[in-house]
Amino acid sequence: YGIFKQRFDEQGKQVETPDYWLSNEEPWGHVDYGRDQRVNFGGKVVEENGKRVWKPDWAVRAVPVDYMVPGYNSGRVNTLRLWTSKSYDEFDLLTFNKSEYLDAVKPQVEAENISKILYPEDSTPQGKALRLEQQYFFVAASIHDAIRVFYPGQDKPDLTTFPSKINFQLNDTHPVIGIPELMRVLMDEYGYDWNTAWGITTKTFNYTCHTLLPEALEVWPAKLIGELLPRHLEIIQGISEQFRNELRSKGVSEDQVERMRIATDADENGEGAVVRMAYLATYGGSYVNGVAELHSELLKDVTLKDFSSVYPDKFKNVTNGVTPRRFVRLSNPRMSALITEGLGTDAWQGDLELLEGLKPLADDPSFVKKFAKVKQENKLAFVDFAKHKYGFEINPDTMFNTIVKRLHEYKRQSMKILQVISTYAGIKNGTIDVDKMLPRTVFFGAKSAPGYAMAKLTIQLINNVARVVNNDPACKGKLAVFFPENYNIELAMNLIPATDLDEQISQAGKEASGTGNMKFALNGALTVGTLDGANVEIRERVGAENFFLFGMTVDEVEKLYAEGYDHGGSRKYYESDPRLKTAVDMVADGTFSNGDKSVYEPLVNDWLTHDYFMAMADFSSYMDIQAQIEETYRDPMKWARMAVLNVANSGYFSSDRSIEDYLDRIWHTGALPTAE
Repeated sequence: YGIFKQRFDEQGKQVETPDYWLSNEEPWGHVDYGRDQRVNFGGKVVEENGKRVWKPDWAVRAVPVDYMVPGYNSGRVNTLRLWTSKSYDEFDLLTFNKSEYLDAVKPQVEAENISKILYPEDSTPQGKALRLEQQYFFVAASIHDAIRVFYPGQDKPDLTTFPSKINFQLNDTHPVIGIPELMRVLMDEYGYDWNTAWGITTKTFNYTCHTLLPEALEVWPAKLIGELLPRHLEIIQGISEQFRNELRSKGVSEDQVERMRIATDADENGEGAVVRMAYLATYGGSYVNGVAELHSELLKDVTLKDFSSVYPDKFKNVTNGVTPRRFVRLSNPRMSALITEGLGTDAWQGDLELLEGLKPLADDPSFVKKFAKVKQENKLAFVDFAKHKYGFEINPDTMFNTIVKRLHEYKRQSMKILQVISTYAGIKNGTIDVDKMLPRTVFFGAKSAPGYAMAKLTIQLINNVARVVNNDPACKGKLAVFFPENYNIELAMNLIPATDLDEQISQAGKEASGTGNMKFALNGALTVGTLDGANVEIRERVGAENFFLFGMTVDEVEKLYAEGYDHGGSRKYYESDPRLKTAVDMVADGTFSNGDKSVYEPLVNDWLTHDYFMAMADFSSYMDIQAQIEETYRDPMKWARMAVLNVANSGYFSSDRSIEDYLDRIWHTGALPTAE
């Protein structure tokens, strides 16, 4: 199963249903039972002949499922190896024959649960345990498999050469348990001493941090690690103590040493001790990289400031990228054909920087008209797709305004829906001249984490605003809101090429990078956004005049926090902007909840008393830039020219370039030549 499939109920609430991504047998995955790996859990650690020996309680069988992934024009095929968990216990026929059917299959069910759903919900103790089991299952199977692959048939391989053969890129903190696992394998299974094992391990791992939010920097209760992986907890504690001593030897103050602890101490009741996985990853690998220039700077200056002050050379930047084959060529064949026509070659699909050759064509009216025609054709195609897929009736002769991303308060979908409500209020109270207003269709796409109450309430609000607006005759042909459920790649590949205006409106300093912004820019959408994540680099490359900027900077955000903004500071913005006050009041008075004022009370209270991500503070600037956007859109040739320049200047944001940066800055190796 995937994480979940999203549905909306009659009240507009998100409902999570199973995502049967393997519901139909498919021929591409090759199950190879002969290359399985044993993954152990639980038990205790004992002393035997002067060595620490793990005596696990139970084990599962990790079975590889291989997918062949061909490279683009490289003549090479790589293996994507996934893992599925199976039980070593056979079906208990004796128990089954006693009519104890569930007990007969219990061991199999418990083993298979580990890989049943990616990132199981972890709001309960059982969920936390299952998630840690899953994280360890994947990394343990992969590390053992890597040794088997790179040292075939060798009982006593020379693993000091391991870092020259393989590099593990820790993609966020979820696989960081791999650091103590490799240490355990090297010491307990292959007999290396601590220092040798540590030298191999730190040269093997690198860490990509994908967040700036403190709650996303994963920590695990030491007690839970000790119950599931007792030997690993010992190793982590050893790493933590070694780290503290190393810091002291460098003259780091005791206060800073304590702040940087990987494993914290328990309280007098034996509770509260945690392992900070981001800290373990930072110390246990060669490099740490952010995924956009601003993000990498904030990692060094804020999130991991203590670490960068001691180990400045560890920190690198690799700005994210997207694959042009899927997100341009495959998603947008009409525009791809026009690009190839304009450049006189299709080589741009493998070298996206060639898009710069389109710059002179931005001043060619015939090319700009063709570009605008392609966009309109894409909009018509999406109208047809959405009608058949969702039953939506969409007016193609409107601005297509899109905000698609995970639902989180820092991404500020709430600010967007308040702008929609403000526009709706203007239509209803006559402050907006309906005959002169720019027709706009707003698309939302977002999933909330199952346990994230504020995000789920925001989804409910968006759906009910859509219900009210779309059923009001006063808005017909002028304003519409659509929220297709279960946003996924299929929807993205149809919606992105059709979008006129993309919204990247997260609070400055909170988004690591984003890749949706790159996909939209490469497909000829203009961006309205803050100076956050990769928006900064997109704006630098496409030109400030071709990007709609609004909102506070990181420094201005920090200044407001220092003034106590998140303790009631938002109310003055609500009181001073009639557009915002009207919109918030409509949410509060039950306009979008059939008169029930209690439904959105948590949202309204948060906006007016806390508003940690400052949607209220940025709202006025946001509304002002929307007016500028509408004025620009009324000049179709100007808009299309700006869109051409966005495409022409976005070649940097290719995943090919991103991987080349990893090769050069992190892995210190070269790409393989194209196979003959």
